[in-house]
Amino acid sequence: MRKNLLDLYMEKIDNFPLWVKQSIFLRLQKNLTENSCSNFVTDEEINLAAYSPILTFKGKTELAERQGGLDTNMYNFLACCAENYTIVEISLNTFLSIEEVCKIFEFCIEQNFIKKPESQGIIAVAGYMSGRFRIGEYFKRAGVLTVDDLQKAILEYDKLKSIGNDIKFAEVLRKFEFITDEEKNGILALKESAKRRFILDYNEAPAGKVAYSSNNEECETTISDLKEENLKLKRKLMQLIEMVKKNGK
Repeated sequence: MRKNLLDLYMEKIDNFPLWVKQSIFLRLQKNLTENSCSNFVTDEEINLAAYSPILTFKGKTELAERQGGLDTNMYNFLACCAENYTIVEISLNTFLSIEEVCKIFEFCIEQNFIKKPESQGIIAVAGYMSGRFRIGEYFKRAGVLTVDDLQKAILEYDKLKSIGNDIKFAEVLRKFEFITDEEKNGILALKESAKRRFILDYNEAPAGKVAYSSNNEECETTISDLKEENLKLKRKLMQLIEMVKKNGK
């Protein structure tokens, strides 16, 4: 397998001056806080992105012999697991969305190709991202709701819907104060972003050395070169997207 795209990208960032990395960190921290997603980074029990699926003997055998005739994406997923890639690294290296990776993740657990995570939080997040669980089930499995809490919310939701109230189930959970605004907003933001397919080209990362010039002509030339490079990257990304579409057919 080719070298991990995220590693290549991070190697460039690692070479940035400390004060630049500090600025990046602070901006990311602010963004995560604004989107109520900080806990999905700091809490290992629910940090699905940093989780590395572990192949079982059956999974290793299937990857080596391919007797099951699985989809190419399935084998790419298993190959990434064999390299100890995290969920986010699998997504970036296979050009799949997190939602798509989670669906494969769920399938591979059911088929005993990978070990079931010990963390119920990881299972809950993966199930919700894949569409297997609805938001109420997610919070129950994450230990936020009890069975009685969930049942009470379902009854209230059904009652409101029956009288034409176009309310979201998460809003009912919040109405009863079973969950906080941060818990609601965080998981919904994560779910929405999980649908996006993100293609990371490590060449997009700055080389770490920037040439400064007070000469306007030189600056304009540099800007022109950057625009041309940007167009090349866009064309490359479009080609990759077309490849992914063809593989998906």
